[in-house]
Amino acid sequence: MVGAAIARRLAREDVNLVTVDRREVDLCNQVAVFDWFATARPQVIFLAAAKVGGIVANNTLRAEFIYDNIAIAANVIHAAHVNRAEKLMFLGSSCIYPKFAPQPLREDTVLTGPLEPTNEPYAIAKIAGIKMAEAYRCQYGRDFISVMPTNLYGPGDNYHPEMSHVVAALIRRFHEAKLSGAKSVAVWGTGTPRREFLYVDDMADACVHLMKTYSGADLINIGTGEDIAIAEFARVVAEIVGYRGEISFDTSRPDGTPRKLLDVGRLTKLGWRATTSLHDGLKRTYDAYQAGLAVPAQ
Repeated sequence: MVGAAIARRLAREDVNLVTVDRREVDLCNQVAVFDWFATARPQVIFLAAAKVGGIVANNTLRAEFIYDNIAIAANVIHAAHVNRAEKLMFLGSSCIYPKFAPQPLREDTVLTGPLEPTNEPYAIAKIAGIKMAEAYRCQYGRDFISVMPTNLYGPGDNYHPEMSHVVAALIRRFHEAKLSGAKSVAVWGTGTPRREFLYVDDMADACVHLMKTYSGADLINIGTGEDIAIAEFARVVAEIVGYRGEISFDTSRPDGTPRKLLDVGRLTKLGWRATTSLHDGLKRTYDAYQAGLAVPAQ
C-alpha cells in the first residue's frame, strides 16, 4: 500500500523510478540486498518496506515482526551508505512513541517511556531503523532522514480477516455483513481508543515534499492532526459501506494504546498539510476494495 502510493506520486516527478518486488529481492537477505544496490545504484531511496499488520498480527507474530523489520532496515540503510546514495528516507510508525506519552505525540518523546506491549517488537524494530539513520548521519554525514506516518489506509491495503489494520478490517467486516444480511457486526475492543487516520496518497505526497525540502536530523511526524474514537469511526465506515445493522463491541479483544494523535507542527512549518478528508479517503478506499473483489483470483 505505502510503496505503491509513493510510486504513484513519483510518477508525476521527473525521475527514473526504480522499484524492486519482494519476489525478486528478499530485503531480509543481506547478500541479495547488497547485490541489488551494487547493480541498481539508486541515488534517492524511500524505505517503505516493512512487515506490518494489525494488533493481532503484532501480538502474535512478535519474533517475525522484530526480526524482519530490523533486518530490512539494517540491510537497506547500510547498502545505501556503502553505495553512496545521496539521500534516504526511513518510514517509521507512530507506535514508536510511549504508550502514555503526552498527546498529541511530539517527535522528542521517543524513548521517554514504556511502549504499548502488543506491538513492542515492531516498535523496537522501527526505533532501531531511526537510530541507524541517525548514526549514519552522525558518523558518515549521510543525508538520511526519518518520518513517522500515522495510521494509514487506502488502495492496496491488506484485508486479512485477522491480521489487518483496523480500517481494512472494518471495511471487509461491514461489506460482508451487508452482503449476508447480518443484523450485527462486532468491532474489536471497547470502541473508546482514539486514532488518527491518513489517506495513503496524502502520506506519499508528504514524503515527496520532505524528500525535496528537508535534510534535518529531527524526526518528522506525518499526519492530519485530528483523531476520532474507534466507535465513531466504525459508524462512518458502516455508513460508507452501506451497512444498516447494529454495531457491537467485543471487549474481550485488546484496545491497544488509549490514544495516538501526532503533533504535526514541524510538518506544517515545512509547508505541508493533508488535503483528503476522512470521508473522501474512505470512499476511495472502499471503491478500490470492491474493484479488487471483482478481479479473478490468479
